[in-house]
Amino acid sequence: MVYSRRIAIAFLGSYVPRRCGIATFGHDLASAVTEHLDSQALGASERVRYVAMNDRDGAYDYGPEVIAQIGQHRKEDYRNAAELLNTSKIDVVSLQHEYGLFGGNWGEYLFELLDRLRKPLVTTLHTVLTEPSDQQRQVLRRVCERSSAVVVMAERARSLLADVYGVPSDRIKLIHHGVPDVPLGDTEPFKERFHVSGRPMILTFGLLSSNKGIELMLDALAKVVPACPEVVYVVLGVTHPGVVRESGESYRMSLESRAVKLGIHKNVSFHNRYVSLADLCEYLQAADIYVTPYRDKEQITSGTLAYALASGKAIVSTPYWYAQELLANERGRLVDFDDVEGLADNLSELLRDRAVRETVQRSAYNYGRQMTWPRVARQYVAVFEEACLEDAERRRYALAPAATPMRLSLPEVRLDHLFVMTDDTGMMQHAVYATPDRRHGYSTDDVARALIVTAMMWTLFQEEKALPIMQMYLSYLHYSQPGAGERFRNFMSYDRRWLEPAGSEDCQGRVMWALGHLVSHSPNRLTQQLAKDQFRSGLPVLESLTFPRSWALSILGLHYYLREFREDSTAREMLTTLGNRLQAAFTEHASDDWPWFEDEVTYDNGRLPQALLIAGFGLERRDMVDQGLRSLRWLLDVQTAEEGHLSVIGNQGWYRRGGARSVYDQQCLESAALIGACKAAHRVSGDAKWLTEMRRCFEWYLGRNDGGVSMVDFKTGGCYDGLQPSGISSNQGAESVLSWLLSLLIMHEMPTGDAPDVG
Repeated sequence: MVYSRRIAIAFLGSYVPRRCGIATFGHDLASAVTEHLDSQALGASERVRYVAMNDRDGAYDYGPEVIAQIGQHRKEDYRNAAELLNTSKIDVVSLQHEYGLFGGNWGEYLFELLDRLRKPLVTTLHTVLTEPSDQQRQVLRRVCERSSAVVVMAERARSLLADVYGVPSDRIKLIHHGVPDVPLGDTEPFKERFHVSGRPMILTFGLLSSNKGIELMLDALAKVVPACPEVVYVVLGVTHPGVVRESGESYRMSLESRAVKLGIHKNVSFHNRYVSLADLCEYLQAADIYVTPYRDKEQITSGTLAYALASGKAIVSTPYWYAQELLANERGRLVDFDDVEGLADNLSELLRDRAVRETVQRSAYNYGRQMTWPRVARQYVAVFEEACLEDAERRRYALAPAATPMRLSLPEVRLDHLFVMTDDTGMMQHAVYATPDRRHGYSTDDVARALIVTAMMWTLFQEEKALPIMQMYLSYLHYSQPGAGERFRNFMSYDRRWLEPAGSEDCQGRVMWALGHLVSHSPNRLTQQLAKDQFRSGLPVLESLTFPRSWALSILGLHYYLREFREDSTAREMLTTLGNRLQAAFTEHASDDWPWFEDEVTYDNGRLPQALLIAGFGLERRDMVDQGLRSLRWLLDVQTAEEGHLSVIGNQGWYRRGGARSVYDQQCLESAALIGACKAAHRVSGDAKWLTEMRRCFEWYLGRNDGGVSMVDFKTGGCYDGLQPSGISSNQGAESVLSWLLSLLIMHEMPTGDAPDVG
């Protein structure tokens, strides 16, 4: 049975110009498949695409065939790629698998994509370990279970998959590593280019690292040179990027020093270049002997060895698994690991006896004909088509999947800037650009918000890194209250001196909000107990509060606390008291054209309708709920630009009844408060329009605002302090990044298709 459609393929792995072996392999395979499909008049120019793995974001200038990029450690990128592939015209995905290519423990982030992928998958394995750890085995088995077919490049890998990993043998396909198709001919014309005319040339190619065994080859060469003084050993390739990051070029320099010490520096040439395929082919055609003195016995494949064999080189190699298989039947020479004498003897014989060398070369070249890229491409396309046929057959008899709501894309939650702004005392309140400004010390307001962020990180993602700073923030809040029933202090200098006897009313409300939230979202019993004790210690303070925002913030804390301790009559009475006060403020000031709690709309405005909605919901007061919905609708309307985006009221003049609203400076906490209010509105009403409003408010951070600029610095993980007439503020203080993180976490916690929690 033949696949009837023009097949469309997406390759997934690292990709050129990234400098790694899998990137080169993926590029060459994709190119070969494209040429094969074109030769079949299948219009492959738009039907072969790539999803590229990045080891650092935005680092590579990819070609138009790359339709998506995945940051190795960004889970959201994997999910986005799955959605893209699922909704594209791609028929099959070809995965290039290597443990270190993907994020998480042994590449487990890959399952963020595979578990969502609804297209058939064909996986090429570049590493198959003999004695994997439990987690390594589990990861590879899951990949194979998800794959319609698993491609290996050696018989040894086929048997390992069946015996060690339990992969069904009928799912495993052997396809050789592809190689360029070069003629077997005279080396001398190519030697001229590299200035080694008339000299025997030995070549090693690849990214340099200590496991390549170049030291062994240099030691062997020192024994060869006395009898063959004209020989030249070319080491072609740049140092592996991972080695450069760890130790610079010290490894290459050590090899150069070794050559000098051995007295063979005139016989060794280091070509520190990353070459194109065309250049590599010319290097291979210039060489008489190719050497791979690798130290890793379990290496299951080697592109450089495959290239050398198919080019008809006389090869000498250590007996790693792939070399044992590829060089069997006199297609090359094998010497034991660390056997300098054996390596030198084999090199000397091949250099001395041309007839022996040419026999080995012809044997290698003839075997390599089955490995050329055109043949390999045909075999891969056959496997892809078979996977598509099997998938189509399964779909014929499968029940139609239920429609699922679209989950909108969100940035990954990063705590980088939160950690930068936090020391062992608390969270510093201001920054100079993205650097903490110690001159202004700490604010209890910010520490309270930071406590909520870490509690949400634990609840949503079980983020272990959040736990130590969560405890530190809780300790700070505990210390901020001089004694039970007293007001929490707010401002502390960098040298840990309190700068006031008592904090503002807003500070009292924010602390109670944070403590109540932690009571409801504690990672363990002891943390919850301290949060509960501290919350109860702060309850008497709430009676004395006189401002609507302090009432509103306290109501949020009371709501969370009562979710855990419903029978606490003191807390419930306080919720009733503050709810009534907030409603009374609304009744006193509201009119048909001004449905608001005060005669001025100032800061953190969304918390007022949010609190009235929550109080009304908890106290079963429909009048409060209706007033909360009305005030929120008006607040959103007066902060909507003609173009439809959110335009929050600025702090340079605010918005007074009967006056004009200020546009600048717009502050980040306004969007966070509106998102919280819209979430509550959706919970109490069930109306999906509030979800749309949440998204609109959230997009204010991402550039859908009056300035058309992103408020988030995705490099630092911070958020700019405000939007000004001239653009964004340059500083990234605590309030801004905490507002951003609170907003992002609320968006992440929204369950698909379900109403979110009221708080």
